[in-house]
Amino acid sequence: MALTETENGYSGGDGDENDAIVKTCVLDGFSESAETRALICSLPEAHGDEKQTEIATQKFLLILNRYQEQPRLLDPHLEWMLNLILDFIRNEQSPPSLVHLGFKFLYIISKVRGYKVFMQLLPHEVADLQPVLDLLSRQDPNDLETWETRYMLLLWLSMTCLVPFDLSRLDGRMESDSGKPRDSTMDRILTVAKDYLVVGDTPRYAASVLVSKFMTRPDVQQKRLGDFLDWSLGVISQLKDDSGTNVRILESAKLFKHGKRDDLSPHAAAVLQCLEQRRLSDSSEAMLKKLSIKLTQRLGLTFLKPRLAAWRYQRGSRSLAANLSMSQSAAVSPDMDTQEQEEDYDIPEQVETVIEHLLVGLKDKETIVRWSAAKGIGRLTGRLPKELADEVVGSVLDCFSFQETDNAWHGGCLALAELGRRGLLLPSRLKDVVPLIIKALIYEEKRGACSVGSNVRDAACYVCWSFARAYEPKELEPFVCEIARALLITAVFDRNVNCRRAASVSSPGTFPHGIDILTAADYYAVGNLNNCYLNISVYIAGFPEYTKAMIDHLVAIKINHWDGAIRELATKALHNLTPQAPDYMATTVLPQLLPLAVGMDRHGRHGAILACGEITHALYKVGLQTDRWMMGNTECVEALKGIHQNVSGLMRPAICGLIEKLSLAKMPFKNDPQKIYVCVCVCLCVDVLVSQYIEGLQSPQMLTRCGSALALGCLPAFMIHGKLKQILQALQQVCAPTQDGKFPEARRDAVKAVAQVCVKVGVAAHGSPDSTLCPENIGEVYDLLLSGMNDYTTDSRGDVGAWIREAAMSSAMDVTLLVAGSAPEILSPDLVKPMMCCLAQQAAEKIDRYRAHAGNIFLRLLHSSEPAVPHIPHREELLSIFPVESAGSLNWTAPSQAYPHIAQLLGLPEYQYHTLLGLTVSVGGVTESTVTPASQ
Repeated sequence: MALTETENGYSGGDGDENDAIVKTCVLDGFSESAETRALICSLPEAHGDEKQTEIATQKFLLILNRYQEQPRLLDPHLEWMLNLILDFIRNEQSPPSLVHLGFKFLYIISKVRGYKVFMQLLPHEVADLQPVLDLLSRQDPNDLETWETRYMLLLWLSMTCLVPFDLSRLDGRMESDSGKPRDSTMDRILTVAKDYLVVGDTPRYAASVLVSKFMTRPDVQQKRLGDFLDWSLGVISQLKDDSGTNVRILESAKLFKHGKRDDLSPHAAAVLQCLEQRRLSDSSEAMLKKLSIKLTQRLGLTFLKPRLAAWRYQRGSRSLAANLSMSQSAAVSPDMDTQEQEEDYDIPEQVETVIEHLLVGLKDKETIVRWSAAKGIGRLTGRLPKELADEVVGSVLDCFSFQETDNAWHGGCLALAELGRRGLLLPSRLKDVVPLIIKALIYEEKRGACSVGSNVRDAACYVCWSFARAYEPKELEPFVCEIARALLITAVFDRNVNCRRAASVSSPGTFPHGIDILTAADYYAVGNLNNCYLNISVYIAGFPEYTKAMIDHLVAIKINHWDGAIRELATKALHNLTPQAPDYMATTVLPQLLPLAVGMDRHGRHGAILACGEITHALYKVGLQTDRWMMGNTECVEALKGIHQNVSGLMRPAICGLIEKLSLAKMPFKNDPQKIYVCVCVCLCVDVLVSQYIEGLQSPQMLTRCGSALALGCLPAFMIHGKLKQILQALQQVCAPTQDGKFPEARRDAVKAVAQVCVKVGVAAHGSPDSTLCPENIGEVYDLLLSGMNDYTTDSRGDVGAWIREAAMSSAMDVTLLVAGSAPEILSPDLVKPMMCCLAQQAAEKIDRYRAHAGNIFLRLLHSSEPAVPHIPHREELLSIFPVESAGSLNWTAPSQAYPHIAQLLGLPEYQYHTLLGLTVSVGGVTESTVTPASQ
């Protein structure tokens, strides 16, 4: 087995988070062959013991499930596994429990490899038919423990019933020993198929396969096909629409897939009429609607002659030699006489009904129904004359109306992709199709607190992918720049990672600068949203074909996006893109944003305010490099002054960001009578401001608590002077865990604020406890931080206490290094010892991220020399376990590397209890990679 690791960081949270590692396991062969053989050979001994049977089954499942993504690796071994198991099944001395266990193992193999491949390996000689049929007839359809046996026997019968002889030759005498007439083999198989089509468990799927194989035999279709279809339609007509039996009967739609058109066409009209009467498309059951669509499209194919449309667009030939010998013009222009001859036939009127049902299916709320309908549209259109096919294309384009739902847009995209892939969307239609696909690539509708449309954008990428492979480059040349811009915008700026990746792999190298761009914006690179907005976008915008299109998209779509994180990223992206087109930003984009910044739309105003600040700051930096004024006319400057008026709620942090950026840009507001910073000076004295933040710490709103804590941590030193004791007491109350575990985010931010406040006021050995960190209050600070390191609060999101522990560890390091560097004499052993012990405990725990965070802080304090941290217990022994020179090579996130070092702390009395406590938690984890090293 080869293991490939690809770093694909997503920094959606804190900026210093380690990159996530995506691991892909690639197997190079079936390495458990000997173990599997021994396991199968042990079945005769295991079958009688329920415990041993379960153990053997689970082992077999564990082995084969590894090959779910690479089932072809099993192919060289399928035959001997099948023969070993069939030896037990065919042996007349084998007890029923062994037979059922053997079939269970066969089912596991079939599930992993796929029944279509595996069933072909089952013995299918004439001598196998009667034994299989007899064994299946003896099974109890209601036995829930042996359904695997019935499933495999039905698949086996599906193969054995294909013997190339008339089944009547196998009947022999038609009288039984008692003198009563005996059912023929044909009738027995048909009875079995009917019985298992109406059961409620998995064997019904195998029964549908049996019907599709058995009913298409020449002798069976002549004698029994009509009766079977009458029976099926009768069952459907008599049952309720949502009946599970309807689903199981419609599984027999495979019959119209495998059967001959001439045999089925006399019955197609009656089947279609029954489907129309039952109106199964209105059912609430997704699977029922999907099977109804499948059967409808196969009925449509039955009405039409099997043919390849001569008018279809053909890109080259399936033969490489033919491609090399023919010219492009010959590859795409069919013979006119052949075309006229092939289109001279009548189209049954039922085809119109079929197409109507499929077009309705494109708008269904279920994805599987829309996907099946799109395939049906593609298959049927390929058998229609050119004029009728063009009408179908026109009907599909009607799905792309803004009066339609996202379901219709998605179904329309899937249908266009199928038509394009099959060459049924002629180049003359591209001028109508491409603008709709461009709209679909940015389709998004707000629904409550979220949006819909990601599936539409993903399907639109599929359309572009199919077009790039279906048409010659010269056919797409008039549209290539437009498609390229839309696809790259989706690949870089789409909120959904699946859409970004779909757009990335759908972009052909024939785009302008396509190879260079696809190298930078490949499947893995676009997985990181921050990287897309802030880095990849800058690279792509460096090519002039894409610069303005990307800027315009951010301004028109992303600035007023419903997701605040996207709005903020969009404004940062505009900042980074400004050097690519500074004049366009100053003369076009900024005047567009200024009216939005004072508009009524809440999201649009928030994004526009942030964007104005980012662009202004970026223009200032460009001006420094070019030594010229980049802000354009004075109207923009005057408009920037008025943005701050009438702000509240969401706009306040945006206005603060605007003021920061305008200050950095050194805007000429200094001598203006209406100074822009008036909005910050809210006429509150310092006492009132600090009191407001302290009161906010007790708010019932979580975000208010978080904001107040962070605000206290950001106060300048002069505002904290004389109020340190009051602030620390308020933060201590927030940090105290509650019985109901509420507000973990507020406790995390309060712990961060404690360290920030201490760093702001500094340390003084003889200072006042109300103004600086001193011997009188340092114990209080460390008690608060140690309490945070032992916070194990959990809720529906999991171990939320880990957020607090992480913040407490970082804060403890900041405070300790601060005190050690300024006044080490107030850092007593009673403070350092419990802190180091708690860090050792956290470094032994099971969550990789927090273990690594604790371990790195532990080594940072241990190895610190300027300043050196005093009173660390067992310093010399710790330095021998964690030498300074090897500190950088220790990977704390790898349990196999971390735990051998941590275990050595058990030999140090001061660390023994806390280390053992941390290891105990890890041993009780659920991840094998953590449990095993911790246990050892």
